Amino acid sequence: MKKLGLLFLCLLQFSCNSQKKEKINGVSFVGSREKVDQNHIDPVLQVNANYAAVMPFGFSRSLSSPKIIFDTDRQWYGETKKGAKQYIEMLQSNNIKVMVKPQIWIWRGEFTGDMQMQSDEDWKTLESSYEDFILTYAELAQETKAEILCIGTELEEFVKNRPGFWQRLIVKIKKIYTGKLTYAANWDEYSRTPFWSELDFIGVDAYFPLSEERYPSLEELKSGWQPWKDKLAALSLKMDKPVLFTEFGYRSMDYTAKKPWLVDRNEMDVNLKAQADATQALFDEFWKETWFAGGFIWKWFIHHDRSGGPEDNRFTPQNKPAERTIRDFYTKSR
Repeated sequence: MKKLGLLFLCLLQFSCNSQKKEKINGVSFVGSREKVDQNHIDPVLQVNANYAAVMPFGFSRSLSSPKIIFDTDRQWYGETKKGAKQYIEMLQSNNIKVMVKPQIWIWRGEFTGDMQMQSDEDWKTLESSYEDFILTYAELAQETKAEILCIGTELEEFVKNRPGFWQRLIVKIKKIYTGKLTYAANWDEYSRTPFWSELDFIGVDAYFPLSEERYPSLEELKSGWQPWKDKLAALSLKMDKPVLFTEFGYRSMDYTAKKPWLVDRNEMDVNLKAQADATQALFDEFWKETWFAGGFIWKWFIHHDRSGGPEDNRFTPQNKPAERTIRDFYTKSR
């Protein structure tokens, strides 16, 4: 009984400390070949998003390549430092807050969590290269007064093999950037991430499997969240840190909640309702929780008029029923 009483007091204290905080109603604002203008920002305003993730990119030639190539004239404008700054400033001029989220793309779309160097020398080269990459964007985040900086995305093997590097990197980042910090751990990685105590948010890319069904109901989707939700809440309590979904979203296709992380170009039938329902289930389950900070929809393209649509089975909710679900919920939760 004493343990239960202590747990209740801890939950009550965390609730009291958190209940007045604004939720992050975010979109992942995808970099493009060109500058953004007001026409690109207006659709973000129309869904009542109060945050956007701006995502400059670095590139690696393979899972074992130790060099991160970034901020070059061969990249798309929105993936460079100059482009990211222009995107941030346009968003901020519309009172949209920003998370700077530098990411790595590995040739042929290999999964970043599997990056594995072949020698200690290569690990050290990767550390140096990644440090240059992330500190460049820490400086940009500080210069633009971005509210959040994400220090990495789905890099489990890198984190597991070089934990000392990440601890040192966080110290260096904090000497440059004074805003809030997070890391975007994959849904099956976050429980093993060793440095949550040094950050402000427990960041999770929330592609948790919820249902094996082709046409899952809203109630089935909400039920599928329960074991995952309990674990997230427990970690939040243990670390005394709020959980932030650094990415969340579903493809508009059959079996959307079976393996939500799938990015392959499969020919699965379009299922607009499943995407909208899965999005609604996530909102219903998490946004009411005081230990939950909010999240960023994956993903939102700048050319709204030609993105998504009723024949598209990809992640974007644009021009689909899921967009209306997001707009309605973000409007009510502001």
